[in-house]
Amino acid sequence: MDTTPPKAYQEFTARFPGLAEGWERLGSASRSAGPLDERDVALVKLAISIGSGQTGPVHSAARKALAAGVAFEELEQVVALSASTLGLPRSVAAWTWIREVVPSA
Repeated sequence: MDTTPPKAYQEFTARFPGLAEGWERLGSASRSAGPLDERDVALVKLAISIGSGQTGPVHSAARKALAAGVAFEELEQVVALSASTLGLPRSVAAWTWIREVVPSA
């Protein structure tokens, strides 16, 4: 699986390195703010991304979760859990976005 950030992200962060550094510091600080391990953080970030209803964050969160050792079936369960809160249409959309990151699943 390719864990390379999208080209647009790479170009943006190259153009605005101060923003990129700040973004990285914020992410690091939020991950270390409590007792959750890397896998749990990845699953929570995926759930938040699904709730945001945005393709890019779901792609990113799914890639990072897989890199953290989360199984595809666990990603699917997060999507299934979202259905009762967000509704079926948003959950189906999130499921398709995850499958774009993991096309062989």
